[in-house]
Amino acid sequence: MFSSKNSARTPTPRMVVATLAFCGIVVSLMQTLIIPLIPELPKFLNASPTDASWAITATLVAGAVVTPISGRLGDMFGKRRILILSLLAMVVGSVLCALSDSLTVIVAGRALQGLAMGAIPLGISIMRDELPPMKVGPAIATMSATMGVGGAIGIPLSAFIAQKADWHMLFWVAAALGLLCALLVGFVLPESPVSTPGRFDGLGAAGLAVGLVALLVPVTKGSEWGWDSPLTIGLFAASVVVLLIWGAYQLRTKDALVDLRVSARPRVLLTNLSSIMIGFAMYGMSLIFIQLLMAPASTGYGLDQSMIQAGLALAPGGFVMMALSPVSAKLSARRGPKVTLTSGALVIAAGYIVALLLNSSVWEIILASMIISAGLGLAFAAMPALIMGAVPITETAAANGLNSLMRAIGTSSSAAVISVVLASMTMELGPVELPTMDAFRVTFVIAIGAAVASAVLAAFIPTREPAPSHGSLVPLTTPAVEESVPVA
Repeated sequence: MFSSKNSARTPTPRMVVATLAFCGIVVSLMQTLIIPLIPELPKFLNASPTDASWAITATLVAGAVVTPISGRLGDMFGKRRILILSLLAMVVGSVLCALSDSLTVIVAGRALQGLAMGAIPLGISIMRDELPPMKVGPAIATMSATMGVGGAIGIPLSAFIAQKADWHMLFWVAAALGLLCALLVGFVLPESPVSTPGRFDGLGAAGLAVGLVALLVPVTKGSEWGWDSPLTIGLFAASVVVLLIWGAYQLRTKDALVDLRVSARPRVLLTNLSSIMIGFAMYGMSLIFIQLLMAPASTGYGLDQSMIQAGLALAPGGFVMMALSPVSAKLSARRGPKVTLTSGALVIAAGYIVALLLNSSVWEIILASMIISAGLGLAFAAMPALIMGAVPITETAAANGLNSLMRAIGTSSSAAVISVVLASMTMELGPVELPTMDAFRVTFVIAIGAAVASAVLAAFIPTREPAPSHGSLVPLTTPAVEESVPVA
């Protein structure tokens, strides 16, 4: 099915972009796939709400861990090959979930689905390798926008399927979509000619995985366990120790999983720090708006929408991201991706300000979500352009994977912080406790702060840096990345 004959084909740029963008949408959809099931999951799985929530946490943590690892594997063994394996992992995980009612099996399947998140940085790197220089900027913008589109359409689509059919059907649909993506990649895309032969740093991969799991699990579960509980504190302490040892090991290893010297360069470091804030602001929209829309009118602020109605209200934001992808590329072509990232962060802040002031009707929430999504569309397209303009071409997949990890850390932190705020400022409505409107206002202010912090960090990104002495840096000649570092 995926023979060398297929990989020898030369697809048109449009086919490359369409195939990879479709994969990006499907992979991103996995993050919101079971959100409509959250209230019913404990009953479906015969588990407590805390245990059932691992079905979400597993995907989040697995996706964060795999992105830098899959990027490095793609640089070494072929980006197309690793992309196909990522998609097949999603298929296997989806089938496991579709065939089981066991919590353990569902969590394992959801973790396998999370492994597909490496497909997005791999797809961006394939675009850089395969497309003509003038096509790279707009293509990256399109691929980056799929992260928002997949998340936006996931909630209403999942809600519709879950409401009209057995909940297992969600996973059969996911398996079918994943298999279709793998077939498309196998038949349409050639293997990238850019690779980095060498030894895979298995010990480094294991150390990174342990450190990230120790960090992200308490971030996502701390509000349930208690932030001062021995388990939460112990895992945070373990993550610090493990990641420090891992960093020292990476600096002393010839074929390191992550080149920390390149990652520490101001252009890369500041872009990644800004990405954490962007990820925080992005996930805040999904968590806050859906609860406002679905809260009962008797709260005094709720808009009394069903899950499908709430999902449809947020769906336009995803399509705004996609529609703005060419605008983002043109802005980067004229002013550079640094300006695009800064502008995107400020637009996100403006969207949350609108939500802070206007939140009493559905159309106001739709307006705010569309403004925030517009900012995300600008920012998402600029981040990989900045990264790829500052690292050697042989490390693009690994560098993009690390950037995706930074966004994942931002989304995990967002889930933790916002959950704590909404759980600590509540009102009683009959037997149920619900967040107060003041709680939502506080979350809006926090999201505004994250977006502004991202803009400030982006403003300090240097436009040019000397190329690293240990490897050649091939500049992106696409207009969307005109600030690229010159060849060493």
